[in-house]
Amino acid sequence: MSNDTASGERPPMPAGPPPADRMRIRELSTAPWLSQALYAVTKLGVPDALIEGALPVEEIADRVGADPAALHRFLRALTSAGVFAEVGSRVYELNAPARHLCSDTPASMRHIVIMHGEETFRAFADVLHTVRTGLPSFDAVYGKGFYEYLPEHPEAEATFHAAMGISGAPPVVADEIDFRDPATVIDLGGGSGALLTRVLERYPDAKGVLVDVADAVAEAERVYGGTEVGARMTFVPGDFFGPAPRGDVYLLSRVLHNWDDERAGRILDRIREVIPEEGRLCVLDRVVPDVSGPHPSKIADLVMLVVLGGGDRTRKEYGSLLERHGFSVESLIPPSAGADPRAESAIVARPV
Repeated sequence: MSNDTASGERPPMPAGPPPADRMRIRELSTAPWLSQALYAVTKLGVPDALIEGALPVEEIADRVGADPAALHRFLRALTSAGVFAEVGSRVYELNAPARHLCSDTPASMRHIVIMHGEETFRAFADVLHTVRTGLPSFDAVYGKGFYEYLPEHPEAEATFHAAMGISGAPPVVADEIDFRDPATVIDLGGGSGALLTRVLERYPDAKGVLVDVADAVAEAERVYGGTEVGARMTFVPGDFFGPAPRGDVYLLSRVLHNWDDERAGRILDRIREVIPEEGRLCVLDRVVPDVSGPHPSKIADLVMLVVLGGGDRTRKEYGSLLERHGFSVESLIPPSAGADPRAESAIVARPV
């Protein structure tokens, strides 16, 4: 035993990580606190209550049905993170970020925040299940897959479709892909129809077929049915695991990343059965960079895994998947310069 220890002096502690490193770990480990605070005030309708201007927290709480003291502490925390502004003692107003949570804001993020604060958050609470098994923890938490869960929970389904709808059509398609004057464009899982209508606007002689679940197709027909473009569209309730309609261009926008390789392959097989030799398939999904380093797609990929069992893929992984199911990649068009780094790339493939 050393003299220092015998005299009661404690040996020096080993050097810990630098303060900045410790703060980074703390920020990551406590991030759910703020995300759930954001969810709570959004779900309650606090942003909408502040549309006309600043209010004392007591009045906000009265309008949304909250406890004033608790709401003050939640808004105080969010203000410290840059969302909302405190303009007087316990008086709050919207700032620029908070305005994106209002229901009437174009491309409002309200539905995305609610979706991630409810089903996504609960799935991540059991994330160890996914790490240990490779299977989506959503299924373990809810007892069924995400797409089986939604029809049984209309509010969650409406929130999901609203959240997906704000993204709009990937602009790279209408602007940069040459579809060689197609006769018929098939959009499988086309949702709101925004992508298909953009393509048809570019090719005025083409016809289009929109395939998706019944509710989505009915809404698209309501929106576009009376338009010139809508007159060239056929609205087909169905899914991409069944027989595909015949056409010469097939669109899969934000579809394959929802599924693992086995089920994504089944979708590709249905297309390969009917696509003509001169036809083209266009896959629009995020492409994960092959190189190391930060990129938003690497984080978004975790959501696809934990909630759906799918995932964003690298260029090599997409190429391999397509080749196994009868396609060869012709080109990959990345997002335009200056675009959101989470934007989709376009992978154009031909049958072989």
